[in-house]
Amino acid sequence: MRAVILIRILVGWVFVSEGIQKFLFPAALGWGRFAKIGIPYPHISAPVVGAVEILCGALVILGLQMRTAAVPLLIVIGTAIATTKIPMLHHHGGVWAMLHESRTDFSMVLGLLFLLIVGPGSWSVDRK
Repeated sequence: MRAVILIRILVGWVFVSEGIQKFLFPAALGWGRFAKIGIPYPHISAPVVGAVEILCGALVILGLQMRTAAVPLLIVIGTAIATTKIPMLHHHGGVWAMLHESRTDFSMVLGLLFLLIVGPGSWSVDRK
């Protein structure tokens, strides 16, 4: 199925761009954000997560070892949901605020699960 490339580009590009931003804006989106939400060793973990997002996101876009690359991305997005979205349930706005803020996160989870199920499609490096 050739249309799978659209989902690969969508999902992969979100991760690549978020990973790059962790390096471009470290105080706001990298180690600073990780420290704010309580992730241990933020000066180490943020660049590692950023590198994983860039590398695995690019592999998803290319369709190269895509299923393998999707697994660390699911861990990254699962951690993001657990550390930044689930806590919103207990703050102002509750479930509606959480659902609004987590729309991209849940879309990425569903996109990754879709790609794990259907594979990289016919327009992928793995198929060549």
